[in-house]
Amino acid sequence: MSESKAGAATFEVDGTSLTFDRIPAVEGNDAVDISALLKSTGLVTLDTGFVNTASTQSSITYIDGDEGILRYRGYPIEQLAEASTFLEVAYLLIYGELPDAQRLTDFTAAIDRHRELDEGVKQLLATAPAGAHPMAVLQAAISALAAFHLDTLDPRDAEQRGQASIILLAKVPAIVAAVARHAAGEPVLDPDPSSDYVVDFLRMTFGQDDVDPDVVKAMDMLLILHADHEQNCSTSTVRMVGSAHASIYASVSAGVGALSGPLHGGANEAVLEMLADIQSSGGDASDFMTKVKNKEDGVRLMGFGHRVYKNYDPRAAIVKKAAHDVLDKLGKQDEMLDIAMGLEEIALQDEYFISRKLYPNVDFYTGLIYKAMGFPTTMFTPLFSLGRLPGWIAQFAEMITDPATKIGRPRQVYTGATERDYVAVAER
Repeated sequence: MSESKAGAATFEVDGTSLTFDRIPAVEGNDAVDISALLKSTGLVTLDTGFVNTASTQSSITYIDGDEGILRYRGYPIEQLAEASTFLEVAYLLIYGELPDAQRLTDFTAAIDRHRELDEGVKQLLATAPAGAHPMAVLQAAISALAAFHLDTLDPRDAEQRGQASIILLAKVPAIVAAVARHAAGEPVLDPDPSSDYVVDFLRMTFGQDDVDPDVVKAMDMLLILHADHEQNCSTSTVRMVGSAHASIYASVSAGVGALSGPLHGGANEAVLEMLADIQSSGGDASDFMTKVKNKEDGVRLMGFGHRVYKNYDPRAAIVKKAAHDVLDKLGKQDEMLDIAMGLEEIALQDEYFISRKLYPNVDFYTGLIYKAMGFPTTMFTPLFSLGRLPGWIAQFAEMITDPATKIGRPRQVYTGATERDYVAVAER
């Protein structure tokens, strides 16, 4: 392809020349609109993993992976993590602007009115096997909400979609807390709508009426850091399912399923398992990193590198400081934190890791904070889901109201057998 003076792109194949319009971005990469390629040439593009393909135009989140920038609706993540609250950020992502005091009060009140779980959802949670992974239970419970809120299922109806969004924000914390309590063999606690959103979540999870304000602040900050991250695997899944006009419950449930994978939301759980293995083997960070460089079987460096960030993940810097603060304020010494810092120090100085842009990502220190708070490792990804919920809701709304949206249907390059005749089983 080559650019014309007008900024368009030309494509030549088999004697046919096409001009593709350039779609300008406010920031970041412009796009080339190739939607006419198949119709004009009979060809499709092959982009495994969608590393070069923009699936939509979006105004929600901006990432510059080379510079380590993350912004929600234009606001730097560093500012939001320092000064905002999770519900304020949720409002920002969903409605496009930071709320004034009255709008935030009304938004919070609407959520508070729906925090109580439906009895049928409680029964579903209670029937989950004790050994079930919390993400499987969470996915089922979110999907089940559609059966109890029949007047909120039409995604094209703005009022129904808005009400469903409030229901999700209200009930998912209670679901996550109930999943944790059930897995621990503890009685499930009902929400207290008069209590702060994050405070009540921690109370329902741990059964403690007096929640440490430093833990609350750290939890709120972690939820903000995970609130959205552009067109990642789970968000793209939410949009794909929603493009079929499935309900937001079905779409978010599908997003939870995508997030459950160890290459996505399960990465922070994998980091803690890696640190535990290093600790049990003597805690030598240098020895472990040597094994990584030698590509020894079974040795994998988790929590470093990112599909988008080719610089230090801006969220990782925030979480690293928070890990120190939380452990200090809780009076907890954690050898795993020392190991983690050792791994990071080596990676930031060793040319092997520098040349491969293997910088710590947000998952690297997140699990250590969750562990210090008292969460078991299996709950790390459900916590990620709770944080990502506003982003999924915002992305779903943007997708369903975009007149350019079509049902998601990728093409393929077929590489199977050509036509052949059926042979009866006795003759094979």
